[in-house]
Amino acid sequence: MSAQTWRKRALVAGAGLVVSAIALSACSAPGGTGGPTSDAPVTDATVTIAEINEFTSVNSASANGNLDINGKVNYLTRAGFYYVNDKYEVVPDKSFGTYEVTNEDPLEVTYTLNKGLQWSDGEPITTDDLIFGWAATSGALDDATLDPESGDVTSGTQYFQYAGSTEGVKTSTISNVSDDKLSLTLKYDTPFVDWNIVGLIDQPVHVVAEKAGVDKDALVKAILDQPRGDAAKPAAPNETIKKAADFWNTGFDMTSLPTDKSLYLSSGPWVIDSWEPTQSMTLKLNDKYTGDLKPKFSTLVIRFIGDSQAQVTALQNGEVDLIVPQVTGDTLESLKALPNVEIEQGNQLLYDHLDLTFAGVFADKNVREAFLKTIPRKQIVDTLIKPVVPDATPLDSQLFIPAQAAYKDAVKANGSDAYADVDIEGAKKLLAGATPTVRLMYNINNPNRVASFEAIQASAAKAGFNVVDAGSDKWSAKLGSDEYDAVIFGWISPGVGNGTIPQIFASFGGSNFNKYKNDTVDKIAKEIPVTLDTDKIDKLTIEADTELFKDAYGLPLFQSPGVDAYADRLSGITYMGNQTGPIWNFWEWQVSE
Repeated sequence: MSAQTWRKRALVAGAGLVVSAIALSACSAPGGTGGPTSDAPVTDATVTIAEINEFTSVNSASANGNLDINGKVNYLTRAGFYYVNDKYEVVPDKSFGTYEVTNEDPLEVTYTLNKGLQWSDGEPITTDDLIFGWAATSGALDDATLDPESGDVTSGTQYFQYAGSTEGVKTSTISNVSDDKLSLTLKYDTPFVDWNIVGLIDQPVHVVAEKAGVDKDALVKAILDQPRGDAAKPAAPNETIKKAADFWNTGFDMTSLPTDKSLYLSSGPWVIDSWEPTQSMTLKLNDKYTGDLKPKFSTLVIRFIGDSQAQVTALQNGEVDLIVPQVTGDTLESLKALPNVEIEQGNQLLYDHLDLTFAGVFADKNVREAFLKTIPRKQIVDTLIKPVVPDATPLDSQLFIPAQAAYKDAVKANGSDAYADVDIEGAKKLLAGATPTVRLMYNINNPNRVASFEAIQASAAKAGFNVVDAGSDKWSAKLGSDEYDAVIFGWISPGVGNGTIPQIFASFGGSNFNKYKNDTVDKIAKEIPVTLDTDKIDKLTIEADTELFKDAYGLPLFQSPGVDAYADRLSGITYMGNQTGPIWNFWEWQVSE
């Protein structure tokens, strides 16, 4: 893994997404160069894979829909200008179109769609869709001021509730839209280090317009005519854009498959065919897809199996062909005992962490520091990770992993050594006799998170904390709410981009769930996207890492190990450590019966 791999992460990677973003992970997600297979014959065969999370939204770019499984389904059903391969390289998909820098100062990037592209309902994919995608994910139209405590809008308008970072791209404007609606140019006011992962294609604008009750052409014109938002001078909201945004924010969320097929259209190789909630989802080939990334088999079934051992059993019984379980020593041994099963291991771009809410009981920094001093990180790693990775140690950075050259420098500077060992007496001193109650949320269906909760609860009690079990299977929907004081969960990355700090740790970040605000971190979040010097980006990131530990933001726990296990009827699987996991090159998979 390269030195830039972990921090250069930006929700769901892959073709079809706009600026990628870090995604929530309920547990784990897990590699080949990937290449076009447009002329490959299609076998009438079904491949079944297991996933831990239940699907919740077709819109994985939204704050509500930012969950790893939603991003995976998006990856399967969306075509776009690029995908990310197992070397964490951005690979252009020229069968969709091209994008290139056409001017460096100011930065201009021109996007050109291939002729004949269609959504699965037969409607053409045009620059209208790209213009809408830019509006939904750039933040350029917003003029809102947010309350730093509640996150509520206090003045102006926030149109689209995008999960990722808008830093850098929000300085862009659209120009030179061609008459044939196949080409446009983004012009940036400033340099932008991540210009190559701005893919623009998002939801079909004709569907958004219809469901929002507005005219599509009027919506596109409104976006192009709307001045850039200025929070210092908020204007009356544009009602056409506001209606479209209101639908985009939640209109693609679902608990079962709608009868209205327009709500789950595809631009990619696969299209959703059926969904049995809590059980499985079936995808079929999209007959409107004309790109190069065509699968070699006809049906893909996603089984929702939350328990790792149940995944192993399903693989053993031939009920599924591929699993990416949360790996433990016992799970790994069980997999190695299975006949006709291939196993691949590697590091994931996923880390488990404990975050504290900067309100309520943790508004007091002394209480935050005291709580963090009780976290038995070594015990957690020894119990959960060492059986799989014998030399595993706690992760000592919020922003780097050990494979990166800058990790050691970050650890030396960031102050993480204050939490190297449990310090009950130090915690008691900070509490000065207080016995705070802490509601700790985690995913009750994730064995590692359950074990982490139990270890933290027992250790914190020794210092006087009353840790209340706020575990839930709906944990992701509750993030940012006032239903908890601390939370254990994971971030998983596509391995590209520099959006981590702006997205998660900036006060204006789309995934800042704990009301954290630090002026230095906010300044760094704005500076990194316009910085092209990678050494300077490292220095800025170390500075931000140090601020996080100084503020007792929370603690990273461990980087997760990964394992893919699959039936030997499949070939072409290569390990991938990002949030896309092994499906990153589904078009290369082959099935033998």
